[in-house]
Amino acid sequence: MHSRPHWSRRALLASATASAVTATTLGAGVPGAHAAPSAAPRPAGSAQPAADDFAALRRRWLDLMLGTDYDPTAEPYAARLAELGDEARRLREELAPADDALFPGIPFEPSTGITQSYERLATMARAWAQPGTGLTGDDGLLEALVGGLRHVHEKVYNPSTTRYGNWWDWQIGSPRALTDTLTVLHDAVSAADRDAYLAAVDHFLPESVFDEYTGTSTGANRVDFCRVHAVRGILGEDPDKIALAAASLSPVFPYVTEGDGLYADGSFIQHTWIAYSGTYGYVLLDGLGRLFALLDGTSWEVTDPNRRIVHDSVEKAYAPLIHDGLMMDSVSGRAISRGLLKEDTRGIQQSDHTRGHELAAAIAVLAQSASAQERARWHGMVRGWIERGTGGDGFPALLTDPGFDVADLARLHAVAEGPEPPAAEPVGSTLFPAMARAVHRGRGWCAGLSLASERIAYYECGNGENPRGWHTGDGMLYWWGPDGTLGQYADAFWPTVDWRRLPGTTVSTKKLAEGTGGEWGEARPDTRWVGGVTDGEFAAVGHHLRGLESTLTARQSWLCLADTVVCLGAGISCTDGVPVETVFDNRNLGERGTQALTVDGERAVGEPGRKQEFRRAHWAHLEGHGGWVWPGGTRLTALREERTGSWSDINTRSVDKEFTRRYVTLWQDHGTDPSDAGYAYLLMPGADRRRLAARAADRHWLSVDANTAAQQAVTVRSLGTTAVTFWTAGAVATGAGHLAATAPAAVLLRRGGRRAKLCVSEPVRSGKEFELTWARPGVRVESADDGIEVLDGPGGALRLRITPGTAGATLTCSLRLR
Repeated sequence: MHSRPHWSRRALLASATASAVTATTLGAGVPGAHAAPSAAPRPAGSAQPAADDFAALRRRWLDLMLGTDYDPTAEPYAARLAELGDEARRLREELAPADDALFPGIPFEPSTGITQSYERLATMARAWAQPGTGLTGDDGLLEALVGGLRHVHEKVYNPSTTRYGNWWDWQIGSPRALTDTLTVLHDAVSAADRDAYLAAVDHFLPESVFDEYTGTSTGANRVDFCRVHAVRGILGEDPDKIALAAASLSPVFPYVTEGDGLYADGSFIQHTWIAYSGTYGYVLLDGLGRLFALLDGTSWEVTDPNRRIVHDSVEKAYAPLIHDGLMMDSVSGRAISRGLLKEDTRGIQQSDHTRGHELAAAIAVLAQSASAQERARWHGMVRGWIERGTGGDGFPALLTDPGFDVADLARLHAVAEGPEPPAAEPVGSTLFPAMARAVHRGRGWCAGLSLASERIAYYECGNGENPRGWHTGDGMLYWWGPDGTLGQYADAFWPTVDWRRLPGTTVSTKKLAEGTGGEWGEARPDTRWVGGVTDGEFAAVGHHLRGLESTLTARQSWLCLADTVVCLGAGISCTDGVPVETVFDNRNLGERGTQALTVDGERAVGEPGRKQEFRRAHWAHLEGHGGWVWPGGTRLTALREERTGSWSDINTRSVDKEFTRRYVTLWQDHGTDPSDAGYAYLLMPGADRRRLAARAADRHWLSVDANTAAQQAVTVRSLGTTAVTFWTAGAVATGAGHLAATAPAAVLLRRGGRRAKLCVSEPVRSGKEFELTWARPGVRVESADDGIEVLDGPGGALRLRITPGTAGATLTCSLRLR
C-alpha cells in the first residue's frame, strides 16, 4: 500500500495536456540548464509536432547515451573507445544465431538471456556509432546487428510469445536495451523492422502498466517504464506515448509514508521492505535525470511542481550515504552479492565504489536540469568525491572506473575540470528512520548502521542472490577510517567474510540455512523500537534486536560523537542452546595484510589461523585502522585468519572465481543461552595506541549511567552530552540529572555554558503523546519545535509534552540554564 492519490491513466493524460507547453526548437546537443516553459499551454487537438522534432529528440537521447564534447583521440576516451571496439569485435565473433539463443551460452530461457542478448547488441551498436573504436561505421558489424535484432525478435521477443521467467526482463531490461539500440541504428534499420520491434515493446509493456501506481509499477521501476515508453514514442513518432510517459512520472515524485519511494527523511525503499538508495534509488535518479534532460524545453516537459523533490533528494537522500565516492552497502540490498557477474563481458567487479561512482554520474546528468546554485553545489560534492576517492587495492578511482562509458566519463571530467571548488566531507549525523539506517561522520572517518524492524527486512535475497545476508540488518556497523581503509568492503569482502560474524552485530551462533526467512524481504523482526535522535552533529540510535529464526533478543544503543562511537548492549538473552556472540569487529586486511593487532600494549595474534583469548582486555589497536576501548574491561577473543570464497558462493549469476583475504575478528562470547547479558565498548576509527590507552585509563571520560533492557544511558561530561534510550517508560539518573519519560523514547541532551539543547524522538512511531521530564530547576525554554509543549514541572523541573508524529523524527528545543 502507498500513501498516494489514485492516479488513473486518464488523469495522467489530462494532467499532461494541462501542463504541456508550446514546443520549442530543439538543439542537437544535450540540454543545459532547466528550460523555462512558454507562457501558453498547447491546447488539446493542436497540430502534432513535425518529424524534425522527433529527429532532434533522437539526437538528444543519442547524445545522452554516447556523450558530447570530448576528444576521442585523447585519454581516457581513446583507451575506453578501443576497449569498446575490442569487446564488440569479440561479441560479433561469438554471435551464432540458433533457435534458442543468439550467443552461445546465453539461451533465451531463462528470460535473462533475452535481456543479455539485447544488451550485447547495444554494446555492438555503440561501437559501430562512436568514433575511435576501430569498428566505427563498419558494414560487417552493422549487418550482424541488423541480423541479431531480427533473430531475437523472430525467435522470442515478439507479440506471439507468452511471457515467462522474470517480468523485469520483458518490461524493463530487454525493451530498454532494444530501444537504445534502435536509437543508435535508426536510419540503418528498415521502417518495417522498427515498427515490428516497437510492436513487441507495446505488447510486453502496454499502456495499462500506468493504470495504477502499485505492484511492480512503482518507484524506480515506474521510472524505467516511463523511460522505455518515452523513447519508444520518439522512435515511433507517437506524441501521445511521450505525453503518457512524462505524465506517468508524477506519482513517483511525492514523498511516501509507506511502501516504495522517497520519504521526507531521505529514505528510499523498494520492494516494500528494503533500504535501496544505492541501486533502485540510483536507477530512479539516473532515469529521471535523463528524462528531464530529454524532454525539457519540449511539448512534453515535466512541469509537475513535485519534480522539486527529486532535486532536493540529491543532498538530502543520496549524498549523506556516499563517503569519498563510495555508496554504502547498507542501502544496496541483494546487490552486495553481485561482484563479478557472468553477463558482464568486461569482467568488472561491482562494489560500493562502483555503485557510488554510478550515483556521482547520475548527479552529473541531473545537474543539467538543476538551477545554477544547485549545479554548483552538486559539482562541488562530486569534485570532492573525485579527489578523495583516489583508488587503491580492490577498487577503482572515480575518474578511472572501467564501468563508465565515454558519455559518463565526459560528463564527470567536465565536472572535475570545472570552476567549482571541491566540497569537503561533511561532519555530523544523518538518520533515516523510515529505512532504519544511520550515518555519522567525524573528521577523517565515517560510520554507518544497518538495522531491521517490522517495517524493514533483515535482508533481501532472491533470484539466487545474497542467500547469506541474514545478519546484515542486525546492527551491522560499517566504518571507514584513515587512508587505506576505503577498500574495506570493496576488496572481495562479501565473498570472503564470515557472514555469521559481521561487525557490530550480536548473534546466536545457531546455524542458518541459505535464504532463511524467505525471499524479497519476507524476513522481518516483530519489533518497532528502531531509530534515534540527532542534533545534526551527534546522534543516539537504538535497536530492539530479535534474531532471525532465533530466540535471541537484545537492546543495542550507539552514541555517535566527534571521535568515538559508544556501543552498548543489554538484555541479551537466548535459549537456542548455542553460544551468543557480540562481534566488536571483523576487519578485512586485504590479500596479504599483516597489520599488527595490539591488546593492552602487547602484540596479539600474528599468524593466520591463530585464536587468542584475553580474560580482561581494556583496549585494542589494529595498525592502519584504529581501535576499541572496553570501559572496565571485557573477555575478548581475537582471531586472525585467511578466508577463501567466490562470488558464485553467494550469487548464482556470478563467476566462479576464488579470492583469499585476511581478517582480524574480535568478539565477546556471552556463553550458551545467556540471560540478561550485556556489553559496552568504544569504537575509535583512526586512533593510535597512545590515544586508545589514554581513553581506556580515563575513568571519568565516559559514565555508563544505565545499561539494562529498560534504559541505556551514557554521559560524556567533557562534551556536555547525555544520551538515553528509554526502551520502556521510566526514569534514569544521568550525569546531567534525572531524566524520565512516560513512554519509549530516544533523548539527546547537549549542554554548554548556560545553554542546552534537548532532542527527543519516539522510534516506535506510535504517534501517541508522552511526557519527558528533566529534573533540573531553573530551565527556561527559548524555542521549541512544533510538537513540544512546555508544562509546569514538579519543583521547577523541565516538563515537556511531546506529540511526536509517526515518522520517528527528531524534535528539538533550545534551553537557557540558570
